[in-house]
Amino acid sequence: MRPAARVQAAIEILDDIIAAARNNGASADRIVAEGLKARRYAGSKDRRAVREHIYAAIRACGPVPETGRAAILRLAEVEPEIADLFDGSDYGPAAIVNGEPVAKGGIAPEWLEQALADSGIAGGAASALLERAPLDIRVNTLKADRDTIELPEQGEPLVAPQGLRFPVGTPVESWDAFASGEIEVQDGGSQLACSVVEAKAGETVIDLCAGSGGKTLALAAQMSNGGTLIAADTNRDRLSRLAPRAERAGAEIAHTVLLDPSREMEALAPWEGKADAVLVDAPCSGTGTWRRNPEARWRLSETDVAKYATTQLRIIEIAASLVRPGGRIVFVTCSLLDAEGAQVLDLFLARNPRFSAGNVKLSAGSPRGKGWRLAPYDDATDGFFIARIDLVW
Repeated sequence: MRPAARVQAAIEILDDIIAAARNNGASADRIVAEGLKARRYAGSKDRRAVREHIYAAIRACGPVPETGRAAILRLAEVEPEIADLFDGSDYGPAAIVNGEPVAKGGIAPEWLEQALADSGIAGGAASALLERAPLDIRVNTLKADRDTIELPEQGEPLVAPQGLRFPVGTPVESWDAFASGEIEVQDGGSQLACSVVEAKAGETVIDLCAGSGGKTLALAAQMSNGGTLIAADTNRDRLSRLAPRAERAGAEIAHTVLLDPSREMEALAPWEGKADAVLVDAPCSGTGTWRRNPEARWRLSETDVAKYATTQLRIIEIAASLVRPGGRIVFVTCSLLDAEGAQVLDLFLARNPRFSAGNVKLSAGSPRGKGWRLAPYDDATDGFFIARIDLVW
């Protein structure tokens, strides 16, 4: 493909991404993969270039663009050499016309950018949300240790005790250490969030929003496969991925529990008032993960954020019925909005005087309300709000 044809392909695929963002359709990653697969004439360099144009354009636009062409024209304002490829050639984009629509720049739609600013994320801290994320792994202490593991490449040690960082694109999933379960792909911030649980051998620990089990596996390693570890979630498909991952990691999961939304305690009744620790990695807007999913900011509305906050509060209250006296809840969201973190925590504590905010002991991050924050700009991790909630009486 000629450079101009690559730009036109990016425009066409961006049209599909924009439509999906407006209609809650497929993810950008899936659309890009399918769009490139359909262009069988494109070689590996062509596919790489088209993909880079697409994601650079997504990051360059704040609000949802009207069209893929408008998005690439916005990219041309950031990368002027792109404008020269609007040459009207065969398979390339038509020449630029004075006054035609160009997508707006910025960090996100105006309401969302303001909500971030109100939550202390502005300027460089906001811009960092759209940088490319590195590739982090966690060395699985059930099988190996960071100080002695032998890998094809030497990673950069993270503040997370078993974390290593590699350049984007490092093929870690093709390594023997991955196949044997010695390493797991996990952001350094996510590793730190898991460490706050301080799960120990002999305890009963519940991962209440386990998903496909990334944090569950980290908890199993903390517990050295001792005690009782329960993984629960409402999503059957995601939860079904845990078993093969646990087998590869050598992690012992005592119970995997599929929850019926709004009737969760029916399935969790055996552990009511018995858990030493409950991890609530709650559903959220994902503002802390935009480095990996930049189009996600086009899919959010203020109503969505309010719904997430309501859901988070409800799940913490479920956790509160599971934890024993002297036990702890760790509340985590991968959001940097106070509405999905500090404010939810405050509301829960106001309604539940038997609980108090505990200390979060991390070597990265900073206090936020009664909890803790990790952010890309300050900590080079995904963005998280993390809080420990202790049952005091």
